[in-house]
Amino acid sequence: MSTMNISLPDSLKHFVDQQVAGRGYGTSSEYVRELIRRDKERQHLRDLLLEGASSAATEPVNANYFDGLRDRALKQSSK
Repeated sequence: MSTMNISLPDSLKHFVDQQVAGRGYGTSSEYVRELIRRDKERQHLRDLLLEGASSAATEPVNANYFDGLRDRALKQSSK
């Protein structure tokens, strides 16, 4: 694992320390890693949404489409 040092103003360091203590993180590094993971996931979702928005139009969807989508999502979440 690589090491990265960052400089924070006192107010942000205090905020990070509060988050670590109040949210069950063992260290400030764990907290920052979690923030980075969440931002990475958010960026991936944004990219997928933009890709979908720029894709070709499909046939209109109906209740059967959403039922199938819901079934696939439930199967994925149970893995």
